[in-house]
Amino acid sequence: MTHDAVIVLDCGATNVRAIAVDVKGTVLAKASQPNITVPAEENPDWHQWPVEGIFEKFSDCCRQIMKDISPERIKGVTVTTFGVDGALIDRQGNPIYPVISWKCPRTNDSLQHLKQYLDPDKVVTESGVGHFAFNTLNKLIWFKENRPELLADAHGWLFISSLFNHKLTGRLTTDATMAGTAQLTDLKSQTFNTRILSAIGIESDFFPEMVQAGEMIGHLLPEAAAKLGLPAGILVISSGHDTQFAVFGSGAEKGQPVLSSGTWEILMVRSSEISGLAPDMFDNGFTCEWDSHKNHYNPGIQWLASGVLEWVGRQFYPDVTGSEKYKKMISEASAVPEKSHGITFNPTFLPDGNGRTHGAISGLSLNTERGAIYRSALEALSKKLKSSLHQLEQIGQFSASEIILVGGGSKNPLWNQIKADTLQLPIKILKESETTVLGASMFAMSGAGLYDSPEAARVAFDIQYETIQPNV
Repeated sequence: MTHDAVIVLDCGATNVRAIAVDVKGTVLAKASQPNITVPAEENPDWHQWPVEGIFEKFSDCCRQIMKDISPERIKGVTVTTFGVDGALIDRQGNPIYPVISWKCPRTNDSLQHLKQYLDPDKVVTESGVGHFAFNTLNKLIWFKENRPELLADAHGWLFISSLFNHKLTGRLTTDATMAGTAQLTDLKSQTFNTRILSAIGIESDFFPEMVQAGEMIGHLLPEAAAKLGLPAGILVISSGHDTQFAVFGSGAEKGQPVLSSGTWEILMVRSSEISGLAPDMFDNGFTCEWDSHKNHYNPGIQWLASGVLEWVGRQFYPDVTGSEKYKKMISEASAVPEKSHGITFNPTFLPDGNGRTHGAISGLSLNTERGAIYRSALEALSKKLKSSLHQLEQIGQFSASEIILVGGGSKNPLWNQIKADTLQLPIKILKESETTVLGASMFAMSGAGLYDSPEAARVAFDIQYETIQPNV
């Protein structure tokens, strides 16, 4: 067969992957390599993303999967990744400073300094994006206050997905779904907010031309094609922020809540309207990003989730490594009764608006075993989900009858059951776990002309679910 598949390059916080998907939604092949931040030269506690290293991993993974796939089958390629992160660039599109990771603590002070430039309440209500230290706005404030010469010399800014798209095509663009995460835009008009930008001394043309999901960016350059093991000249299609494509790829209709569970858990709903945003709504992780479709929205609430569980694994299971670690953790926690022998866990590990953290474990005794601590973390995160769903129902004026669950967290059967029991709602889990990749591939196929629309691709994929019923 010819031209019946696309390649999705997926850069996650944990893994860098290349995945081939055909027009029926079948994952033909995939390969991954671990992703990790590197320390900054100025401070070993600062986190940065090694863009060149990530692209090399993309290349290695793509060449690996292409050993089993005829190159003639590949119609296009697309890139999806986490939001907010990016780099200042020169006129050739090359970064002039490394990509500051969302994990980096250096922007905590920038968040505290925001009020020196803008009214924080207006920023959240106009942009729709809540106050998080890792927001792109806070990164730019950090440059303004700490490296003003770089900000003055920069030709512009590329989000991390567009850094890779530039390497693929040579074109400077801005993926729309990435812009919608930045706290630099206007929610309703879905353009860059000139008032926010001017307050930090930036013009709208600092960001290259915006492209919508499913829009063609260009053709794969010969040099990039050789690295990836793909034919030169194939189409490069815009996708962008992974969460939006996980939501669309889950099969969710408007008003149907989707929980994307990974390093972060993000509970979102697709909506064609958004109104009545008030500053106090943003106090507990609420944010409203741009949907994968223009002029649509994804109101949602986010919190650190598997990132907390990874911390539990590092602290209490250092003797277990690799794929056996979580099997061991789940096995030991499954033997612990509900309520974890009285252990309570506060999973609020990130600093609040005042820079304070509240993470805690209480109820410990000399008889406490590590399985109880892990289970208490799962229960605490599930309670966070319940309170977040209640808040989102009030904001979105809907009543959930079920939750669609996607992402890496959906592979944890114990956590899935605890969620269903805590919510007393069915949890629907896609049988194909690669939801972000499926969603991105739907837009890539639409942009490449394999389907008339992403919706047509989604129908053809025939999404199937496993349903977890709550125990009464």
